Amino acid sequence: MALFIGVLVLAMAIIAILNKKLSIAVIAAGVVSLFASVLYLLMAAPDVAMTEAAIGSGLSTLIFFYVLNKIKRYNG
Repeated sequence: MALFIGVLVLAMAIIAILNKKLSIAVIAAGVVSLFASVLYLLMAAPDVAMTEAAIGSGLSTLIFFYVLNKIKRYNG
């Protein structure tokens, strides 16, 4: 199970790096963080998993989308 999730993390990271659309890259980076939190949970580190899910997957993704929205408005 952990190996499968690890492969998914790598696949989503490659998608995040190689994708030309910024919104898809941000979503893929958020999914990487979400899968990493599942891996932390499988490794019996629930406190780290909760922090990664809240900050890495949730807050960071929201901040990235907020900044992308501001950039789009500024560039008009």
